[in-house]
Amino acid sequence: MIRIEHEGAVASIVLDRAESRNAMTAGMMADIARAVDDISRDDQVRCLAVRGEGEHFCAGRDLTQGEDRNLGPAVERYEAWTEVFRRLDRLAIPSVAVVQGYAVAGGFTLAMGCDFVIAERSAQFGVLEMRSGFPAAVNTPLLAQLVGSRLGLEMLLFGEMIDAARLYEMGLVNRLADGPEELERVATRFIARAAALNPEGVKLTKALHRAARSMPRDDALAMGTQLNALIATSGTFDAAAEKFRKREID
Repeated sequence: MIRIEHEGAVASIVLDRAESRNAMTAGMMADIARAVDDISRDDQVRCLAVRGEGEHFCAGRDLTQGEDRNLGPAVERYEAWTEVFRRLDRLAIPSVAVVQGYAVAGGFTLAMGCDFVIAERSAQFGVLEMRSGFPAAVNTPLLAQLVGSRLGLEMLLFGEMIDAARLYEMGLVNRLADGPEELERVATRFIARAAALNPEGVKLTKALHRAARSMPRDDALAMGTQLNALIATSGTFDAAAEKFRKREID
């Protein structure tokens, strides 16, 4: 259903149901959450990539699976799905969705849950749940933080397909690529840069960025002041200055 690949400091979660456009079963949702947790514990991994096997990223939840009408099992199933996004949000390393083809419904949610999105220009995204008359219950809180209120609500209510270029204009896609080969080149370069970053710096930056999203600006600036003081007393600023001086001499 999913497979985990490792190459150097990069771990990849690959959705592996190409015959169904990588539509996710309940088991896959739980497996993704466990995989993110396992990767978070691996000190050798510096970046997580999320991909779909074949021509598509993910067509969302597999609606051909029956739903349990009992509340307890239903809560358990969907708690596993929301846990994916809690774990991605808390992940100390960068996460990158590499998207081609369709990333719709839960597939769109999964892409938006990553820190970065690299997309092939012809990729199609969409919050399609409202086409069937029900809310995109997990994508709604994600989009509420990622995009302006009016655009986010339009996407959530109208269920229209949106191309990658439009999402790039909205700031929801970081890089565009023309065709699968260029997508692989662009994604490889971007992921390599992310994996090469100082891991402690990434961890602290992500933690501050996460906290600042829900803080009043004054509180976030106070947190930034405290972090600067900790960095200064650790000797990190002095070490950076020394490196800068050596570069000038060289």
